[in-house]
Amino acid sequence: MKSISQWLSEYGESHQHPTNKLVHWICVPTIFFSIVGLFYGIKLGIELMPGLPLNLAMVLLALTVLYYVRLSPSLAVGMLLFSIVCLWLAQRIEASGWVLWQVCLTLFVLAWIGQFWGHKVEGKKPSFFKDIQFLLIGPAWLMSFIYQRLGLRY
Repeated sequence: MKSISQWLSEYGESHQHPTNKLVHWICVPTIFFSIVGLFYGIKLGIELMPGLPLNLAMVLLALTVLYYVRLSPSLAVGMLLFSIVCLWLAQRIEASGWVLWQVCLTLFVLAWIGQFWGHKVEGKKPSFFKDIQFLLIGPAWLMSFIYQRLGLRY
């Protein structure tokens, strides 16, 4: 199994151009959120507490965070916090009366258009064409920069 440093380094190879990096700072969290939002709408018929139904996003995020724990327990903490923010935002959109799946589907499509444009600027294919796990490494790659900025080890 690759270490987190190996994953991040390999991911970074196709993310060198400043424009592509900026696009990723916008689009990767947007895609992550939109996927959370799409699965948030799938309720599982169990109330965790009054007014808080279990949904598929919660289950999938728990598994995703476990994946991150295997790679880097400290980085998993940041990804858990970001996941909680995504769940909260999905809940707020749903509570506002907006149709959550429509908002998330629109964001998903627009963010992927941005991602592919960024890679066109970069001149390299997205990493996930090589290994599907890179879809989970992208958010961790961004989180690693936040950790570096804060002086935290991952």
